[in-house]
Amino acid sequence: MKFRAHDTFFIRKGWLYKGMKNVNNDKYVFMNVNGNPMDILGIGANMVKSLRYWLQAVGLTEEPSSGKRYQSFTDFGDIIFEHDRYIEEMGTLWLLHYKLATNINDATAWYFFYNEFKQRDFTRDEFVMQLDNFIRMNGEDEKAHRILTDDFNCIINTYVPRLKSNPEKVQPENNIDCPLGELNLIDIVNKKTKTYKKCTPKIDSIHPLIALAIIVDNAKESNEIKISSILNDKGNLCKVFNLDVITLTTLLNKIELMGYIKVIRTAGLDVIRLENNIQGDKAEDRFKWCVKEYYNTINA
Repeated sequence: MKFRAHDTFFIRKGWLYKGMKNVNNDKYVFMNVNGNPMDILGIGANMVKSLRYWLQAVGLTEEPSSGKRYQSFTDFGDIIFEHDRYIEEMGTLWLLHYKLATNINDATAWYFFYNEFKQRDFTRDEFVMQLDNFIRMNGEDEKAHRILTDDFNCIINTYVPRLKSNPEKVQPENNIDCPLGELNLIDIVNKKTKTYKKCTPKIDSIHPLIALAIIVDNAKESNEIKISSILNDKGNLCKVFNLDVITLTTLLNKIELMGYIKVIRTAGLDVIRLENNIQGDKAEDRFKWCVKEYYNTINA
C-alpha cells in the first residue's frame, strides 16, 4: 500500500504528455543522469517527484524493481502515446481513471474510494476514518491522519474541477485542473459542510469499447461473464465507473449492437458471452485489442 506519493500535487493538464514525451526521449529523465529533471521538465522538484509517481500510478510507465532506475512505457503506455499522447479523448481519460482506481499498491486511497468505500454521500472525516480501518484490517501499520487527509484532498482535486469548488479563483490563463475532472464522478453536495457525493456519469461519455475493455480485463480468460460480476466485483466496470444497473444495461445493449457480445438471460442467470471477433486469448491481450479498436473506431 502506498499513500501521499503524489506529494499533494494532483495531475495537471499537460503533465502526462510532458512526462511521456520526455520518457520517450530519455528513459533516465527523472533520474538526474543526463541533466537536471527540473530544467528538462520545466517544473519544480516536488512536482518532478509527483509526475514520476503519476505516470506509474495511471499505468503509462513502469520502473524496474531492482538495479538501475529508469522509466519505460508499459504496453498500455505505448498505445496511449501512439494514439492519444496529448490526452484529448474521453476514452483515454476513462482508461487512465480505470488504471488509477484499480491500483491498490501505488494508489491505495483511490482503490479504496471506488472499490471499498460504499457511501454515496460523504465527508472527509468519514472517508479518512473508513480508510484507516481498511488499512488496519489489511495488516498495515497505522498511517498519520494528515497523510490520509492529503490523499482525500488529492482525490477531490482529481475529480472536482475548481470551477465547482473555487469558482472565484479560476482564471482562464491559469487552468490547473486535473483532466479526470471531466469524467464527472464526484460532485459537491454542500460547500458549507464540505459534503461530497459519488455521481453516475453520463452514459454518452463512455464509449462501448472502453466499457468492453474493462469487462474483458476482469474476465481473465473466460468467454462467459456474469452480469452480476460486472455490477458488483471490485475492480470491475460498475464499481470503478460509479455505474448503476440501468446504465450498465444500456452499455451492454450498445456493445451487443456492435457485435462484440451476446447478452443471455436464462433461468435467472444473466451472463454475457464474448463473440469470436474479440481478438486475444489472454485478458491483457483482449484489453489491448479493445483499446486499439476504440482508437481505430473514433479515427475512422
